[in-house]
Amino acid sequence: MQNLPPTTVIGLFALLVLFALSSLLWLSHWLGGYRSQWDKEQPYECGIPPTGDARARMPVRFYIVAVSFLIFDIEAAFLFIWAVTYWELGVQGVIGACVFIIILLFGLIYEWRKGGLEWTPDKTTKGL
Repeated sequence: MQNLPPTTVIGLFALLVLFALSSLLWLSHWLGGYRSQWDKEQPYECGIPPTGDARARMPVRFYIVAVSFLIFDIEAAFLFIWAVTYWELGVQGVIGACVFIIILLFGLIYEWRKGGLEWTPDKTTKGL
C-alpha cells in the first residue's frame, strides 16, 4: 500500500466505504420487515389524531417586519465595528458613518410611510 499513489488509496477507501454502506443498508432492509400502520404514517406521532392543515398561513406583514429587523440589525453590527475603530478612522470615518446612518434613515422613513411597520391593517397598507 505504501507504493500506491495517494489518489488510488483514496479511491480504494471510497469504494470500501460505499461497499460497507450498501451492505449495511441491504442487510437492514433484508432483516427488518416493514409493516405499514396508520398511526406510524402520520407526520407527528403524539397519540392525538391530526386535525386541519399543518401549514398555517402567516400574513406577509410578519415577513416584512422580520426582514426590516435583519436589515437594521446588520446596520447595528456595522456601527459597532465603526465604534471600535473610531479613533483610527478620523474625520473621514465619521463622515462615512454619518452618510451610512442618513441612508438608513431614509430607508426607515420610506418603510414607515409605506406602512411596513404597522401591525393593524387599514386602508393604506391593504396591499402589504
